[in-house]
Amino acid sequence: MASPKPVHAIVLDAGPMLKNDPSISSLLAKADRLVTVPAVIPEIRDATARSRLQTTWMPFVGTVTPSPQSLKAITDFARRTGDLAVLSKTDLHILALTYELESRRSGLSNIRTFPRQKLVKPKAPARPRDGLDVSPSTITEDTSLKQDPPTDVLQTGPPSDSAKGADGEKPGVVTDELAGVTRSLQISDAPLDQIDPSPNSEAAHIPATLPPSSDSDSDSDGWITPANFQKHQAKDQNASIAVSEEKPVGVACITSDFAMQNVLLSMNLGLLNASLQRVRNIKTFVLRCHACFCTTKEMSKQFCPRCGKPTLTRVSCSTNSNGEFKLHLKKNMQWNHRGDRYSIPKPVSGSANGKVRQGKGGGKGGWGQSLILAEDQKEYLRATSGNGRKKEMDLMDVDYLPSILTGERGRAGGKPRVGAGKNVNSKKR
Repeated sequence: MASPKPVHAIVLDAGPMLKNDPSISSLLAKADRLVTVPAVIPEIRDATARSRLQTTWMPFVGTVTPSPQSLKAITDFARRTGDLAVLSKTDLHILALTYELESRRSGLSNIRTFPRQKLVKPKAPARPRDGLDVSPSTITEDTSLKQDPPTDVLQTGPPSDSAKGADGEKPGVVTDELAGVTRSLQISDAPLDQIDPSPNSEAAHIPATLPPSSDSDSDSDGWITPANFQKHQAKDQNASIAVSEEKPVGVACITSDFAMQNVLLSMNLGLLNASLQRVRNIKTFVLRCHACFCTTKEMSKQFCPRCGKPTLTRVSCSTNSNGEFKLHLKKNMQWNHRGDRYSIPKPVSGSANGKVRQGKGGGKGGWGQSLILAEDQKEYLRATSGNGRKKEMDLMDVDYLPSILTGERGRAGGKPRVGAGKNVNSKKR
């Protein structure tokens, strides 16, 4: 009879099917059922990935639409955790399908309805020790278990008739045999030069193998062995994800989206990584406003969604298996005020729509012509909308030259510059 698989059902996001990691053979070896939502299929637009999806994945992956009740429960929970703003409709359907399958299999007792809810586990019945029932009703007096007090084994005189065993054998015979074995195991006190090294000597019967020393065990902790291979593999793939030992899982989801991972862990739903190990703790980054302490998970933002100031800082955060969200702030962090105070040049007509002439106003060299100070400025909207129309350079193109040769220095991540920069008050030659 084949052993049961560790996972009953796995809900797939578009990531595993697009990257083919983990492969379909690995998933089928670990799970009894593979499902996804119908909205995931149109998200895969690459020709190679779509061909692989139709030929390799779809024969084994089923499509299920979650119920409106499950979708409402996921939406309410994501609104409480603050992840609803960054979750798409497809993401909500995947989470709702995981929630629905888990509730059908194990019930709602192990699923949280609001963040940081303490789940009460049902008490298991007391296990009897050594396979015996220790309840008071089953405890009876058994005279057969009573033993006579032990007698002295080393007897000098002749044994009495009462000391004989059931088969009539005297314990004195056993005593003589033990004494002979003890004499054969005695260690000689003679010097080393007087010991007979012949093969017939008693010292030749000492086994040559020695037990392994404890130093080898301590040195093997850093080596990769079959026992810790999956742990090292998960550490190399994503060092910020802590996994647990392989245990049977009812329903789990495989996704690389942090907002979805946060909701899954907060609701106590199953989450697997690319190595098909259950994730218990995730670490990632969010943006936190240094002025009003508002946090947002949209890493592309440059202005605070609450106060509107460009004071967002990148802060590491973590979510554990209890659904607790924690920010890890730097101790004694000091805000850099360099470039915050400077004289803004007078506005020039035509600077908002980009029709200002070169060299007209805006300070020396025109550094203040397209100064961005707020998120709703026309200059910022024009700069952000223009990034999407830029054609990506092909690294394999024969006419492609890196920026270190062409001299072009763009902003990191393609984001427009906010303010006048850190060197606005530096001396100009």
